[in-house]
This record gives sequence, C-alpha cells and structure tokens, in this order.
Amino acid sequence: MLVCIPIKMAAEPLFVRGTATATASWQACRRNNKNNSQSRLLYFSIRASHSTDKKNKVYKQLGLFSLRKKIEDAVLRAEFLAPTALELEEERRIRQEDMIRDYNLWDDPSKSNEILVQLADSAKVVDSLKDLKYKAEEAKLISQLSEMDAINYGLFKQAYDASLDVSKFLDHYEMSKLLHGPYDSEGACVTIKAGVDGICSKIWAEQLLHMYIKWAEKQGYRARLVEKCCCKNSGIKSATIELEFGYAFGYLSAERGVHLLKNSQSESVHKEAASACVDVVPLFLETAYDVEINDEDLIFSSPLLLREGQKLTEPTVCIQHIPTGISVQSSGERSHFANKVKALNRLKAKLLVIAKEQGVSGIRRINRDAIVDIWQKETRRYVSHPYKLVQDVKTGIQLPDLNSVLDGNIEPFLGAHLNIRQSSGTY
Repeated sequence: MLVCIPIKMAAEPLFVRGTATATASWQACRRNNKNNSQSRLLYFSIRASHSTDKKNKVYKQLGLFSLRKKIEDAVLRAEFLAPTALELEEERRIRQEDMIRDYNLWDDPSKSNEILVQLADSAKVVDSLKDLKYKAEEAKLISQLSEMDAINYGLFKQAYDASLDVSKFLDHYEMSKLLHGPYDSEGACVTIKAGVDGICSKIWAEQLLHMYIKWAEKQGYRARLVEKCCCKNSGIKSATIELEFGYAFGYLSAERGVHLLKNSQSESVHKEAASACVDVVPLFLETAYDVEINDEDLIFSSPLLLREGQKLTEPTVCIQHIPTGISVQSSGERSHFANKVKALNRLKAKLLVIAKEQGVSGIRRINRDAIVDIWQKETRRYVSHPYKLVQDVKTGIQLPDLNSVLDGNIEPFLGAHLNIRQSSGTY
C-alpha cells in the first residue's frame, strides 16, 4: 500500500524504505511532475510490521509517533469518562422530566421557563455525549485501519482530527461541571479599554482583543465584534465583543481587571509599558432575569461619536445608574432604540454581578461605597523583556510562552481559577 503526501520542496523525493513498487511509483511520479515543476510529491512506502519497536521507529521517522499517542490518549479518556457521564446526565434528564410532570407550569411561568431551559440543556449534553462515543470509536477504528497494511497518512490524519474533537469536548464538559454560579451558564459580553499611558496601551488593548477572539475560535465559536473605537495611528481606545455560547461568562469572569504589559518582572527595575482593563458581564441567551430599575434612577445621554474613517456618527446611548454610579454605553447597533435596549441590558447584567459579589439579594441593596473599581483589580502581568512570561495574579499560575497566550491559549488560567472556586466554594 502506498501513501502519497504532497509537499512542496526543492529536494528529491525521500523514501523511508524502498521497494520495487515504490521505485516504479516514484518513476511514474517523476514523469508526471514534468508537467508541474512547482511542486514535488513526497512518497512513503512503509510496510506494516508485526514488531512494535519497528513500527514505533517508523512512526518516529514520519513524525507521527506523538500524534498516535495523542489519539490513543483521547480514545482511552473517552472510553473511561463517557459511559459514566452519559449515565449521570440521562438520570438528570429523567429527574427533570419527572419534575415537569409533577409541576403545574402555569402556576409560576418564570420557574417553568427555568425548568424547561434546564431540560433542554440536559438533552443537548446527552446527545453530545452519545456523539462523543461515536467519535471516539471512529478515531480508534480509523487509526487501526490506517495500520493494517501500511501507514495511510490520510486516514491517520482523519483519526487525529476526530481525537481532537473528542479531547475538546471532554475539556469543555469537565470545566462546565465546575461552573455552578447563578450566571455561569450564560454568554459573555467582554469590554476592553486601553489605559491612559500613551499609544502603547492602545496597541496593547488591541492585542488583548485579538486574544479573546482567538480563544473563542479555538472553542469552535465566533466572537462577535459589536463595538470598536480605533485610534488615529494604531491600536484601539475600546472594544466590545459578544460571545453567544453557553458558559462563556463562567469561563471568562476571572478575566475581569487590569492586564499589564511589563518590560521586566523585577519590581526594582520594572516599567509598565502598557495597561488595559477587561470587564466581563453576562450575556443572557435564553433566561431573562427580571430586574426592575426605576426610571428616576437613570440618566440617559446620546453623545455623537465620530468613528475613525466614517463620515456618519453612531447613535450612541450612555446610561448612568445614579444610586451606584455605574455607567454603560452601546453604539454598535444601527438605531438609537436598539442601542438603548442593549445598554440597559448591559447595565442590568453589571448590577446583577455586583450584587452577587456583595452577597446582597437585589440591586437596590448594593452598597455604592463597597463597589470595587475594576481599574484597581490587577488580574494578569505579561512580561515581554528580557524574557517572556505570563503571570496570573489571582491564581499564581505562570506560563513562559507569551506568544502562545496572546494567540488565545488561556485555558490554563481559566482552569486554575475554576479549581480555586471549586475548592473555596465561592461562585
């Protein structure tokens, strides 16, 4: 069996082990390549060996040994966790169905809506776990098929892609089990504002924006950019993205606070090169929380903000909550009314988060003096010189790869924060 992997290269085709068949195939390939001088085909002809050591040696020669290990680990993890998780989630769904049968949905519409949403979520999880079992079996079967006669790179790549889906779902599922807060299952609205210390902070804020967008993409979702206030030269003054998928707020709530870019970690010689503030509030997807705010407690204003490169002004709406001093704004919608609705929803979400932090039963009980200025909460330090390091202030976690973190790989920080919440019992 012959595996053909197209790779653009200037050198002659490389053979791991030559055979008469491989030689003939290579000669035929050379004749075909005369019509296409821009690319060459790299041919591998590897006969499957019954010796594990020889097979591992071949895998290492192809650079596939670590990939095979990852496939095996993902399959074993799924085989160990999926059956138990599926059994527990099916029991949970049955209990919720029994609750609906015993409950008069018309007596309390809001409570009924909450139960129905939970039932729908349970059904989605059950379906996903069943799909996970199929994906794990698929990855295992394809991996075995790829080794039966010869190492088929195409099938091997397909098995690896399936294993990635398995690992990603299990990571998401395990983290979701740690999220028990009242708004953890909601989407998220993330606002990034640059500090006042020069153009560096504006550029830094834009890097953080891209970090969260890439994080969402790695989760298989899209971050919707709803507002962006650009600077004249480069960077941004502020930006807002909406993450319309479940548990986004639970994952990102720990990101709230100041993110500092430093030239050095040493306190004696460090210089803060840039700063930006990240705020995260719930984006309610299905459940609507009934929050009453008196009109006399609100101040509405509509400043005309001229966007960079645009001739028309946006219908911006700003709202200030007088009792708490909290202010929000919205400018990403096309109409004044739509921005007013969105700004009001953001205000309600922010007040609900503050009330939860203060442990009070409603927004009217919020103590204005006890509200912590988000600019006073340092969340993370990013060291760029003379070495690269990212240090999470809240958890103490340190990662040496700054570029990887800015590329959206922030799961270690999110997971560490969730573990601290779990151990302390604070949600």
